[in-house]
Amino acid sequence: MSQPIHHLIDVNNLQISAYEWNPESRGQQPTLILVHATGFHARCWDQVIKQLPQRHIIAVDQRAHGLSSNTSFDNWHDFGEDLAAALEAMGVENAFGVGHSMGGHAATMAASLKPGLFAGLMLIDPVIMSKDFYNFWDASVLEGEPNHPAVKRRNDFTSVEEAIERYRDRNPYAIFDPQALDDYFRFGLHDADEGLLLACPPMLEARVYDSALSNAAIYDAVHSLQQPVTVVRAMQPPSMEALMKDFRYSPTWPELAGEFANGRDVLLEDLTHFMPMQAPKRVAELIKECF
Repeated sequence: MSQPIHHLIDVNNLQISAYEWNPESRGQQPTLILVHATGFHARCWDQVIKQLPQRHIIAVDQRAHGLSSNTSFDNWHDFGEDLAAALEAMGVENAFGVGHSMGGHAATMAASLKPGLFAGLMLIDPVIMSKDFYNFWDASVLEGEPNHPAVKRRNDFTSVEEAIERYRDRNPYAIFDPQALDDYFRFGLHDADEGLLLACPPMLEARVYDSALSNAAIYDAVHSLQQPVTVVRAMQPPSMEALMKDFRYSPTWPELAGEFANGRDVLLEDLTHFMPMQAPKRVAELIKECF
């Protein structure tokens, strides 16, 4: 697989990092936009991209992830605004968007903010809850220190190899495709004064989780979209308690596809929430089927 071109785009008082594959193919068919989940980064799509040769593809690092600015936020709306602005700056229009988890939320928001940006969407286990959940949002949870357990995540490593060895047998990393696991650490650790640090700081990752209900406007976005939207859902949690304890379960509201004007629901009970890293070939096949 060829190496991508790396872009740094100045938008919204920060820099958004994006990787572009096969720019020579631009215009031959719609551009494919890939948006990652919380705590991950654009290069986690590499093993999916490997199955899509010759496609013009752009994968984006969301703010506080990858090589984008470690800038804080108060609302998940910001991620949609960042994505829309960065893609507009890159001249993207009528693209096909694939968003995983929080990336699916961001892609939905961006599609609403910039009509004409996406001709279709595939949302892989998007973090879009039942409409009633957003009534429980309390912005004061962001006034103190982060509450989510991600804040305690180990942040420093001596090498990529040490990180892989430490996590390869732990959930959810144990279910990752081996090369996808390598990509996660190889491109998700940055040089520091002593050793390597996570590209997504634990404090900001925890803030993302703590603010998951911040964007009630997501349903205005959902209802505004007329283009085809495929919602792909992973294995279902037996209870809300199970969902909160085990991130392998789907967080997506089961009725979400029906809220889109042109929505389609695909349930894959044999795959987990981490399916782009767990089964990249299968995810690539889903993309080919949709687009």
